[in-house]
Amino acid sequence: MNSTATELMKIEKDWSDAFESNDPAAIERFIADDWSIVGPNGKVTDRAAFMDLIKSGALTHSKMDLEDAKVRVYGEAALVTARGISEGTFNGKAFREEERLTDFFVKQNGTWKCVLTHLTRLEKK
Repeated sequence: MNSTATELMKIEKDWSDAFESNDPAAIERFIADDWSIVGPNGKVTDRAAFMDLIKSGALTHSKMDLEDAKVRVYGEAALVTARGISEGTFNGKAFREEERLTDFFVKQNGTWKCVLTHLTRLEKK
C-alpha cells in the first residue's frame, strides 16, 4: 500500500472513531462543505441535514467497522471501497447494517475531504 493509500485508510479509521464517539465536530473534520450521502434506500442527504441528525442525537453509532477496504488514488481524488458494519440507533430504534460503501475523497488545500459517500445494503445471510 502506498503512502497516500495508508493516509486515506487512517482517515477512514479516525472518521469511524469519530462516529463511534458521536462527536459532531470530529465527524465534520472529514467531510467537505458540499458532502452528501446516498443511503442504502437511495435517498440523498446533504451535509447539513445529516449533521443535524448527529447533533440532535437522532442518529448515534456504537460501532463502525470497515472490512476488505481498497483504495484507488487518481491524483488529487481517491475512492475508498469497503464492506461496512455499523450499529447504533436511529430515531430511538436500534439498527445494525452491513453495507458496501464507497467514499469519494478530494484533496482540498492539502487535506483529504470526503465529498460523497454511497451505501448499498448487503443481503442478510
